[in-house]
Amino acid sequence: MTIYHFIGIKGTGMSALAHILYDAGNNVQGSDVKKTFFTDAALKEKNIPIFPFSKDNIKEGLTVIAGNAFKDDHEEIVEAKRLGLPIYRYHDFLGQWLKDYKSVAVTGSHGKTSTTGLLAHVLNQTHPISYLIGDGTGLGHQDSEYFVFEACEYKRHFLAYQPDYLIMTNIDFDHPDYFTSIDDVFSAFQEMAEQVKQGIIAYGDDDYLQKIQAKVPVMYYGFADTNDFQAKNVIEIDEGTQFDVYVRHHFYQTFTIPMYGNHNILNALAVIALCHYEGIKAEDMKHLATFTGVKRRFSEKTFNNQIIIDDYAHHPKEIEATIDAIRKKYPDRKISAIFQPHTYTRTKMFLQEFAETLKLADEVYLCDIFGSAREANKKLTIEDLQALIPGSQLLTIDSTDKLKENSEGVLVFMGAGDIQKYQEAYEATFK
Repeated sequence: MTIYHFIGIKGTGMSALAHILYDAGNNVQGSDVKKTFFTDAALKEKNIPIFPFSKDNIKEGLTVIAGNAFKDDHEEIVEAKRLGLPIYRYHDFLGQWLKDYKSVAVTGSHGKTSTTGLLAHVLNQTHPISYLIGDGTGLGHQDSEYFVFEACEYKRHFLAYQPDYLIMTNIDFDHPDYFTSIDDVFSAFQEMAEQVKQGIIAYGDDDYLQKIQAKVPVMYYGFADTNDFQAKNVIEIDEGTQFDVYVRHHFYQTFTIPMYGNHNILNALAVIALCHYEGIKAEDMKHLATFTGVKRRFSEKTFNNQIIIDDYAHHPKEIEATIDAIRKKYPDRKISAIFQPHTYTRTKMFLQEFAETLKLADEVYLCDIFGSAREANKKLTIEDLQALIPGSQLLTIDSTDKLKENSEGVLVFMGAGDIQKYQEAYEATFK
């Protein structure tokens, strides 16, 4: 039997794929750094072996899957080539794997992880499915009818996929270390749209997605009445948000989701549109109400008298959506935003926008920029952002106890780096 070896198994996409192959009955192992990530626990639960990086890990009989973060000169890749082993990049392997299923890809500049998680949750109630979510979660089922997966636009990696369906949540400028402009981003999404086999579900209130050309039907969802699937009569209730769905101007059904904020309504609408197109009953879609969320997307808990939220938001639009959702859920609480910018290139590109959206919180704490090893220009500092936000404070691992001042409020830790260490340091001050 094939043994799959993952180089960089702790990465979110890589660990999810490892779970899928393991669940489908394959032998799986991997290598990575010793540092503990939030993906570690689930891998250890299945006793999937994780070794420190070494060329000695590579032996005859392995099929190697290499994470996209590792270059061809990585010692394990070099050794695998020397032994003539089959080597795949993560996205190329996934592109081959999904051909055996009815596949649904979820892409977009924002919201793809939450939407993938929501779709997987709803389909999983009534069908045997496999799924791969960008929070490191994956499930394999040998009799899968559907394969639901997150498709990332970074470096055009999603062009390795030819899915049956594609959900497109939005198009925005991000990853400035790779994309040169919003038009460059659009061209990648346009190319992806041309590879879809059966249908596209797209957010219709997005000007760029309105321009998408495809050989398959494109169904639009959103709040405007020009959409095929429209959300109306939105009400915030104790359990979350309730809204009516109209399909081509005809009332379809009332749904409830256990989340707040317009972005969550849109994610649910995308799922409803896909399920409707596939002939799934509205009754089976009511499982939207039991979704518990994905990792690091508005993950909240009560801590003493405070609410602590951990969120992956690392782009101004995502920060805005997260703070909006907090305001709707906790209208009477003071919001402290603790933000760690992710990459120097993104921070420089969106410096003004970060300042404007962070001002939506009641107070702002800034952590040092989490840089990427690939970046050359590191002249920018966190003080450059602080200067644009009056009253904002710098936060270090040793000064987190100042967060106790907002004693009855909401602390939201946001970022795509290692922002969790600041939260852990804060919670440790109570021990």
